[in-house]
Amino acid sequence: MIQRTLHPILTKAAQEMPVVAVVGPRQSGKTTLCRAAFPHHAYVSLEPLDNREFATSDPRGFLRQYSGPAILDEAQRAPELFSYLQEAVDLDPSPGRFILTGSEHFGLSQQISQSLAGRVRLLSLLPLSAEELEGGGFEIADPWRCLCTGGYPRIRDRELSPDPWLADYTATYVQRDVRQVLQVTNLAAFSTFLRLTAARTGQELNLSTLGGDAGVSHNTARSWLSVLEAGFVLFQLPPWLRNLRKRAIKAPKLHFVDSGLACHLLGIREPEQLATHPLRGAIFESWVASEILKWRLHRGLSADLFHLRETRGFEVDLMVECARSILAVEVKSAETVASDFLDGLRGLRKRMKGSGEELDLHRRLVYGGNRAQSRTDAEIIPWNQVHHPGWE
Repeated sequence: MIQRTLHPILTKAAQEMPVVAVVGPRQSGKTTLCRAAFPHHAYVSLEPLDNREFATSDPRGFLRQYSGPAILDEAQRAPELFSYLQEAVDLDPSPGRFILTGSEHFGLSQQISQSLAGRVRLLSLLPLSAEELEGGGFEIADPWRCLCTGGYPRIRDRELSPDPWLADYTATYVQRDVRQVLQVTNLAAFSTFLRLTAARTGQELNLSTLGGDAGVSHNTARSWLSVLEAGFVLFQLPPWLRNLRKRAIKAPKLHFVDSGLACHLLGIREPEQLATHPLRGAIFESWVASEILKWRLHRGLSADLFHLRETRGFEVDLMVECARSILAVEVKSAETVASDFLDGLRGLRKRMKGSGEELDLHRRLVYGGNRAQSRTDAEIIPWNQVHHPGWE
């Protein structure tokens, strides 16, 4: 088993709170992690229909089975159970009483937080990061192979060919999760929408254009996009407006959580194909954004990721709000650093100096080469060392 960065955060949370919930996409390793972290907890999955029916029809009787600590897997299958969990932990508030895992759906985190307010710690587990792969002994040498393969644990652990596995994963997600959450009748239209969304990874979101290309209304596009975000298929970076509110473009930027899934949906089957693909730079940017997101979430931190583009001026791919500073990050897939790669970071520094507000600004460039550099304008970070500087 590959050691997950979230493991010590999870065990610490279970020493402090009666309920800990781990949410994330399907097949990200939630069950494996929780069973490894809590080997002495009783375990039950709410995926089988009989367990689910018992939990929903007789929740008190169901919970009475677990007088000691327990892992309730696939908790999203029985959201009605959450209010009874509140009653159970009020009677026995022992730390680590219940560990919940769930693939995110509309309102799952909100339901958990509302029903178990003050009693639960909510954590997120995404697919494997480059940091975790490196720690697990996997070679991180070819960027295009790394991006094409993605980070789903089953692909990596079993050294599977990613494309057939991702095809099955996509079909299961569309046929099962989307149908359940949205009750979509035209699954072919949603599948087309999913592929069109992949083609916009690393780009600013225009819902009207996306909906028009998919042949659906603006509201439908918004609803479907929410499902993809709730399922951890993609995430959005809101605009960073601090000090620059009047000048900044206010559209969010779209990124896929897993580069391998994005490549599969775009028909990119081989690393050599990705290396020359028109969307190479956008997919690389999404991969870097996802790596930073994983770095933060897997340490129990909030995402706090943004992007910045002025109406007539510079842009910065990623803005990371940290406790005492701002990290401004440019991303370039080229193997050689060119001077103009740093133009956005230079523009930001100049603009912020003129704003009059004291703010500790750190500038970084992540690129597709292998050599770290320290320049006046930025710290240069090779793609395979993206996790080494730290993002807090």
